[in-house]
Amino acid sequence: MQPSFPQIEGVTHRFIMVNSFNWHLAEAGSGEPMLMLHGWPQHWYMWRYQIPHLAQYYKVICPDLRGFGWSDAPAAGYEKEQLVDDIIDLLDTLKLKRIRLMAHDWGGWIAFLLCLRQPERIKRYLALNIPHPFQTLDSRTLHLWRFWYQLVIASPFLGKWIIQHKSGFVRLLLQRGVVNKKWCDDEIVAYTSRLQEPARANASVLLYRSFLQREFIPIIRGRYMSMHLSTPTLIFFGMRDFTLAPELLKGYEPYADNLKIELVPDCGHFIAEDHPELVTKRALEFFAG
Repeated sequence: MQPSFPQIEGVTHRFIMVNSFNWHLAEAGSGEPMLMLHGWPQHWYMWRYQIPHLAQYYKVICPDLRGFGWSDAPAAGYEKEQLVDDIIDLLDTLKLKRIRLMAHDWGGWIAFLLCLRQPERIKRYLALNIPHPFQTLDSRTLHLWRFWYQLVIASPFLGKWIIQHKSGFVRLLLQRGVVNKKWCDDEIVAYTSRLQEPARANASVLLYRSFLQREFIPIIRGRYMSMHLSTPTLIFFGMRDFTLAPELLKGYEPYADNLKIELVPDCGHFIAEDHPELVTKRALEFFAG
């Protein structure tokens, strides 16, 4: 039986087996490829405002990451370097040698690591509300209290139960993540309904638990500071992000050749939906460069 997807004109859907699990891809347009990676708690549908415009110029490819949307949700594999492996295998399977890259939240973090590992494949990278990977312990640690929701999600038993049975928790985070937009119920349900499946609720838990238990400390101890970001990159960042402080954007200069930051006032974490026209405009300008 064909799954029921949110409808966007011009978007087609297909499934492809990569790295031993079934990926869902939403695609539109033609031309040079542009890969768009979502964050939590979303899936490909977060790009609904950008897809019709970008598809006029590019072949837009919006995969659901492992454990999200309509892709399979394996019981393991949610460390971020493993998710980068997924993306590399996907690019290889699709025979994409060079792409434009646009990503948000956890998808944005994965995209940064992809740029570090395979810079020759990324023509340009537009990062939405995600900090660079060259973090350290300094005054920015004063903002770690913002990660409280991650501790809830990563908690044994409690995290999975809340994601699966208490959609109001995810609804609250979505509502707090925008400044200008009012979510309609169908948009929120498009996200919460997928997460309520047991395997996907577990995927959310593992995504955050792996970060807090095995990734956070190595990152702030300089895990990526021996690497260099050569990809032309723009971080487009809503300043009223309740999860990530603008202070996390500092300190990149020794590690990046061509990284620029543009702060967007009066905008929250879910920038692609909070300021959709502005994000689309900036993407068209940046990727045409």
